[in-house]
Amino acid sequence: MDYTKYQSLDISRDDGLVTVTLDRPEVRNVIDELTHDELATIFTDLDRDDDCEVVVLTGAGGYFCGGGDLNWLLAIHGDSNRTAHGNRSNQRIQRGILDLEKPIIAKVRGPAIGLGASLALCCDFVYATPESVFADPHVSVGLVAGDGGAYLWPQLIGYARARRYLLTGDALSGEEAANIGLITEAVREEELDKVVDEMTRRLRAGAKYATRWTKASINAGLKVTANAVLDRGAAFENLTFMTNESRDALERFRPKRRPNSSGR
Repeated sequence: MDYTKYQSLDISRDDGLVTVTLDRPEVRNVIDELTHDELATIFTDLDRDDDCEVVVLTGAGGYFCGGGDLNWLLAIHGDSNRTAHGNRSNQRIQRGILDLEKPIIAKVRGPAIGLGASLALCCDFVYATPESVFADPHVSVGLVAGDGGAYLWPQLIGYARARRYLLTGDALSGEEAANIGLITEAVREEELDKVVDEMTRRLRAGAKYATRWTKASINAGLKVTANAVLDRGAAFENLTFMTNESRDALERFRPKRRPNSSGR
C-alpha cells in the first residue's frame, strides 16, 4: 500500500504495525478540509493493506486532535453543498473505523476534542495521559454532535452520563475518562509509549483472525446503533450549519467579536 499521497497524515510502518499520526502540530492537529478528506479514506486503505496487522492512531507534537478547524467551518458555513460533503465524509470516517477488522489503538496526549474525541473513542483501545482532555463541544459552537459523539458516548458511559457531556460540551480529563469507562486506561506520560508498544506486540503475537473477527462481532451491535444515529445526526448538523446561531458561536472564538444571535 502506497501512503505517500497523504499530506496531513504521517504514516509509518514497523513489522505489521502501521502508525497513523495527525501531523498538524502547529495548530494542535485541528482538522481542516484536507485532513478530513484524508481521514475519510485512510481506514479503507489500511483495510486493503495486507501487511498491516495493528494500527496506532495518534497526534504529533503532544496533541491528539483539537477538533475541527474554525476557519474551515466558517468557510463552509451556510453552504449546504459543502456542509453535506463534510457530513458524508464524517460518515465514511466513522464507518471506516468500525468496519476495519484490524485492531486500532488510540494513543492520546493533550486534547481529543469534537471529531478528535470521536476518532479516539471509535478505536478498540484508548490509552491517554491523565492530563489529556476529552470533550465533544459541538453544542458550544451551535452545532449538533453529528460526527460520532451522539452514538459513541451513550454506548460507552450510558445515556445519563453522555447527556451530561454532550448537552453541555463540558470536558473531562484522561483520568476522569478512564474512571467512568469512556477510555481504556489513563497512563502516565513517561509510560504511555511503553504501554501502547506492549499492547501492539501482544496483538501482533495473538491469533490474527480470531482477534479480527471477535472485533467484528463486537462492532456489529455498535454499527447497528451507528447506522441509526449517524444519518439523523448528519442531517441535523447540516441544518445547524445554516443558522445564525452557529455562525455567531463559531465567530465568538475570534477576538473582538461579540455574538448577536437570532437563533435563525
